[in-house]
Formats: sequence, structure tokens, C-alpha cells
Amino acid sequence: MDLDFSEDEIHRYARHILLAEVGGTGQAKLKTARVLVIGAGGLGSPLAMYLAAAGIGTIGIVDDDRVELSNLQRQIAHTTARIGSPKVESASIAATAINPDIRVEPHALRLTADNALSLISRYDLVCDGTDNFATRFLLADGCMLARRTLVSAAVLRFEGQLSVFKPHVGGPCYRCLFAEAPPDGTVPTCSEAGVLGSVTGVMGSLQATEVLKEILGIGESLAGRLLIWDALASRFRTVRLRPDPNCALCGPAATIKDLSAHRDVSSPARAV
Repeated sequence: MDLDFSEDEIHRYARHILLAEVGGTGQAKLKTARVLVIGAGGLGSPLAMYLAAAGIGTIGIVDDDRVELSNLQRQIAHTTARIGSPKVESASIAATAINPDIRVEPHALRLTADNALSLISRYDLVCDGTDNFATRFLLADGCMLARRTLVSAAVLRFEGQLSVFKPHVGGPCYRCLFAEAPPDGTVPTCSEAGVLGSVTGVMGSLQATEVLKEILGIGESLAGRLLIWDALASRFRTVRLRPDPNCALCGPAATIKDLSAHRDVSSPARAV
């Protein structure tokens, strides 16, 4: 592992390097890591900013939307002055303002069955910060097929959920938790039901922590567990997840071999 840091980098990451679980070797792992963030909204904003601050060498950001005034209550990577700008450009500006030594790769596009695998395969680890099941299932299937770890978070109103899925090394996949998307209209989005802005900040920060743990190989992974936070009750709880032997994606008789099931689905990487 290359430990060739500049003097500025040593000062920048000094509090990381002091940690026995990180040190210079761990910081070098972060520097060479490539992380893909899907959605530059309420979750993707704090996630991308903390990944940049931590020194993740390359951060890809996918979002085909533009900054709107209603985003600013929670999407802290954006500013009033950047209303109307593509979210990937605005988030890139925020991330590189924190750390100009990292590389941000903006992808102003929709995640589709045609581009998902090639995009996911370019990165070491993938983060889901979207607010619609079409994209979540497409992303989860793509990560399984590309053998990439998925750190997935979701928020609504005053609650958040977080888990890590890496069925390629054992454990359940996203479809073991949700076999299929709920019928349209049964689960509201944040734009329909609302969300407390700071809840996305907490969950995006927790998401960033799990990403760093996975890259560094430290602590206990959330793979096989679902973390649930109720902000109003100030309560965290964890639910154990187990592989579904009948899972269509990762089970012994899996029927999902490619992304053709998503071919007719238009899946914007719409963020929370």
C-alpha cells in the first residue's frame, strides 16, 4: 500500500491517522478507493461531503435532476445560489470545496438497465440514496451481478433505515428483505409524505460511516442486519436479516441472471 502522503495530506487526515484502526495504511486505502453515490439529495449530500472529507480518492455521483428551492431544507450540498444547476455539478463543487485533493466524477444521467452494470463495475462500492423502488431494485440487482457491496439507506418523515448488502461474499441481498417492489401508490415518497431535514443528515452520515468501515475492514458490518432509527422516540433498533432460500436474485434457484427485468422501467436516480 502506497503511503506517500504530502505534508498537507498528513495534516488534513491527522485525526484519522491517530486512530489505531485507521493509521497511515487505512488512510491510503481510502485514498485509492472508488465509491459511487446514487442520488445527490438528502442522503447523498452529507454522504458525499463526509466521503470527500475522509479522503475517498474517487467519488462518482449519479443524479439527473437540478437543484430546486424545496431541496434546500435537507440537501446540504446545494445552495440558494446554485438553484437551477445540475445536482451532480453542485454536489461536486461542495465536495471539492471541502477537499480539493479528491476526484469527483459527475454522472448527470438516469440509471437504466443499459448503463447500470457498466457504471457500477467502475467503482469498488456503491451507495443508494434514492427515494423510489424502481431505482433501488435496479441498483441492488446490478450490485449483485457486478459483485459490488451496496450500502443502502432510506428515510421518510421521522424515520430512517440502513443496511449493507454483500451477497457475493455471503449473507442476504436487498431482495431477501424486499422480494419485490410494493404496488404503485402504496408507499409515499418524501415529496408526498414529507421528511424532517435533519433525519436525512443523520442517516447520510451513518451511511458514510458504514462505507468507511467496509473500505477499512474495521468494526462489525451491517451486512445481515437492518438498522432502524425513530427520531421522534430517539430510539435505534436492529433487526436480523437472513438469506431467503427462495430469493430470485441470490437463492440457489435464482431466476434473475441479468437486468432484462428492468428493461422497460424508466428509473430516474431521484434523490430523497
